[in-house]
Amino acid sequence: MPWLYFEASPRVRAWAERWQQELHASLRSLEALTLDPSCFVAEEAALFAEPHREVVVGPRASIAAHAFVHGPVSLGAHVSVNPHATLDGGRRGIVIGEGTRIATRAALFAFEHGLDPARAIRAQPVTSKGVVIGADVWIGAQATITDGVRVGDHAVVAAGAVVTRDVGDWAVVGGVPARVLGDRRTWKPAG
Repeated sequence: MPWLYFEASPRVRAWAERWQQELHASLRSLEALTLDPSCFVAEEAALFAEPHREVVVGPRASIAAHAFVHGPVSLGAHVSVNPHATLDGGRRGIVIGEGTRIATRAALFAFEHGLDPARAIRAQPVTSKGVVIGADVWIGAQATITDGVRVGDHAVVAAGAVVTRDVGDWAVVGGVPARVLGDRRTWKPAG
């Protein structure tokens, strides 16, 4: 668990840091990864980074078990990618700002398939515009962010939302497709 790693006692932390150093070295030997020495990557995470599709994980960022990360992807400092989240950078990539939280089973896709009826689905062209997520953003469980979207700083994407358009700074969005529900600075919880 990433939060246990960052909050571990000195004795446990010493063991865990050695374990992470070994895991980082093993991952870097197989993939085009840049891993800050202070980041946490679960052994069960799936990281794929070919040349020109690098994955960069910043200071004290974390990738939990069973997350799928396919470059190009860049995670800023203190970003957390929770279990079973999917980040696929397509050709143009995903950039995630400092302190952002990506909840369980959230999905970010920086590519799109064509729908030309004259072609079989398997033969459709693939395009990629990229995805940019600002700093201090919360992407809720099972939310989906589609190609070409920019989510502004301090925004919140509700659980299960499907984001197909840009989200402004401080916006709270939800629904399918996602729409603005309010402003985080003035948000009042229901109930």
